[in-house]
Amino acid sequence: MDLSTLWYVLAGVLIAVGLLGIVLPVLPGLPLVFIGMLIAAWNNGFEAISVWTIVFLGVMTLFSFVIDFFSTAIGAQRVGASRTAIAGAVLGTVAGLFFVPIGLFVGPFAGALTGELIHLRRLDRDGLGQATKVGVATWLGIVLGVALKMALAFAMLALFVLAWYF
Repeated sequence: MDLSTLWYVLAGVLIAVGLLGIVLPVLPGLPLVFIGMLIAAWNNGFEAISVWTIVFLGVMTLFSFVIDFFSTAIGAQRVGASRTAIAGAVLGTVAGLFFVPIGLFVGPFAGALTGELIHLRRLDRDGLGQATKVGVATWLGIVLGVALKMALAFAMLALFVLAWYF
């Protein structure tokens, strides 16, 4: 196997791991996809993929950070989530990684719910109702963000493949 082939294998592995990273929050999903595409384009001497295509793919990658930030924040803010609830959602997401796949769905919700309960400092019916609302909204924001990033990843892949072959 020559060096050029190894670069393509590395690019393919980075793209595959990046696609997993869209769902697993520990991995930087779209940045890894982008780096894999950049390596493949570089290995080809930017003949099939122009520098402008790479720049556009880079902009799409930067847009994924905007999606990450706003999808969770908007979901949580719509129902008045506290910073403690948002921090709880982040911690719940990380803790959920140890209980894949169910933990990825339950972790953010449980973390946001717990964070909001800690913020409210009460366990009455109203407090539990508010915390549940915050947990669900935060979870929906995260799910929406993952769906948007997945759509963005496939758009990037489609653009890359089209540019490579046409």
